[in-house]
Amino acid sequence: MLGIKYFPHNLNVKNKRVIVRVDLNVPLKDKKIQDSTKVEQVLPFLHDLIKRKAKVILISHLGRPKGMRDSALSLLPIYKYLKKKLNTNMYFYTGEINDELKTKSSYLKESEILLMENIRFFKEETENDEEFSKKLGEIGEIYVNDAFSCSHRKQSSIYSITKFVEEIYAGPLLRKEITAIDAIVKNKKDPVTCIIGGSKVSTKIGVISSLIKSTDNIVIIGAMANNFLLHKKNKIGKSLKEDNSEDMVRRILEKAEKNKCKFTIPEDCLVSKNFQGEAVVRDVKSVEIDDIILDIGPKTIKIIENIIDNSKTVMWNGPAGYFENKNFALGTNAIAQRISKNTKNKSLISVLGGGDTVSAINNSGLELSFTHLSTAGGAFLQYLEGKDLPGLSVLK
Repeated sequence: MLGIKYFPHNLNVKNKRVIVRVDLNVPLKDKKIQDSTKVEQVLPFLHDLIKRKAKVILISHLGRPKGMRDSALSLLPIYKYLKKKLNTNMYFYTGEINDELKTKSSYLKESEILLMENIRFFKEETENDEEFSKKLGEIGEIYVNDAFSCSHRKQSSIYSITKFVEEIYAGPLLRKEITAIDAIVKNKKDPVTCIIGGSKVSTKIGVISSLIKSTDNIVIIGAMANNFLLHKKNKIGKSLKEDNSEDMVRRILEKAEKNKCKFTIPEDCLVSKNFQGEAVVRDVKSVEIDDIILDIGPKTIKIIENIIDNSKTVMWNGPAGYFENKNFALGTNAIAQRISKNTKNKSLISVLGGGDTVSAINNSGLELSFTHLSTAGGAFLQYLEGKDLPGLSVLK
């Protein structure tokens, strides 16, 4: 993207307080990190800042605590992980965003790091509150946004903070994401296929509507597909669905037909009576009243593999099923393997995005190869859509 100010390799940060907005939004279970990919990705830049004797203040969110303190969404496990990985003094700040924070950050010595508790514990963060942003900005002399995955959010630590810091830059991870996605979008070859999962149509309607115009195939998987199955008069039992999605689904399918974009939804699925159960294959017309759809079935897998085989560019966001239970990871793993095989053997251009997609791939234990694997979800899709992301526009 033109005009973005990237963090210069030769910038003198010695003894300067550098605020770095990072993405440490990792899956936790019983306060243990389930997938450390995002944390590992921020380490090289932090090592560099330590080496250059900066005083580093880290800001991140975790989950959606909705402005309330929630111990299950504390960054404490991530703090402990980072402390082991970084050879320096590191502190964890759990207080309010006030003069105490300003004082604590001013006490930092060269090469030391202060990690702030989950920024979304404060409702002002998601409200993009000006006064709150000012208090955040006052704790540093340099601001670096290295969280591409959050850059579609108009929030205090991403957007308004930039008004209150002297120097602002995009970090190396953000630069890497944009460079990789730009190269792929500009060099994409037809036919183009987009495989989209996730649970809500409403969060991805803009992206799907936009992609319809420039894509040959759209494949809908995951819980989102249930809304399309209902539209086609299929039963979905007790499966997850989004209320009031009928109009959105109808508009998407009409637009696809108008733009001659082939739309694919599951023809069979794997169901169970609960999330821990065994998988049963059902045709989408035969789902029982107490079934939960948890993955795509073998017939649908073959259809999607065939679409991938006939594509030259594939973009994929969102797993095909409840991959946390290996019985329902079959669809996701099959899609990943076919994309990887064609990337290696047929020069397929493949772009994969989203934290859940990355987690599913890491959980698979498979050796896979893609043109670009992005941890960003919503930002990745909106950037593909051609939107000017708020967090990037303020870095220009």
